[in-house]
Amino acid sequence: MTDRSTAADYLWLEKQYPFLMEAYCITLIQGLGPDALLKALGADPGERMTGVRALDGLAYGQVEDGERFVAATSIGDWTLMVEHNGYVGIADTIMLPISSGRTVVSHYCNVNAGDQFYWYQDGATRLHFEPGMPNRRDGGHPDGLLTEMEEAGFDLNDMDEDNLNRHTEAAFALAEHITGVRLTPELFASAEFTCGRVPDPLR
Repeated sequence: MTDRSTAADYLWLEKQYPFLMEAYCITLIQGLGPDALLKALGADPGERMTGVRALDGLAYGQVEDGERFVAATSIGDWTLMVEHNGYVGIADTIMLPISSGRTVVSHYCNVNAGDQFYWYQDGATRLHFEPGMPNRRDGGHPDGLLTEMEEAGFDLNDMDEDNLNRHTEAAFALAEHITGVRLTPELFASAEFTCGRVPDPLR
């Protein structure tokens, strides 16, 4: 996309979806539809829900021990997977195989403000870092997106307070830079999600 978003373009998330932003995992998967993704994750496609707000609380109240709740929707050639208090999208054992022949971008934050950003491609990790510490990067191409990271809102020179306050929103903007998929309030409100319960990758 030529008109690239920045962290400032994602400030609406904290205002409109505070419950999600307390602990989330957002994943974008190229070339794999929601039903196919759920099956690849070991889940049968389940109930349909409209809008991200409808997913509030389902991760806590409708899963058995050893399961994680995920919801997926199509956006063009991409599938958006949303997790409340989840981490399936950053589990290497799952996402590296799924990324074979395609691109997967995932970012995560937990209730303790621990965060992760992954760019998987063709079965390998191209970039991994903690959004709160963007100077510490690894993966096959750790410096391949320095310009895009700065454009998204990461400060790679001085860790000032504004950067630390906006690093979650910058992760959303960087995911857009990589995938071309812009997440908007309208999309979050109207998207039709297919839900599933997948085996917990940490069990």
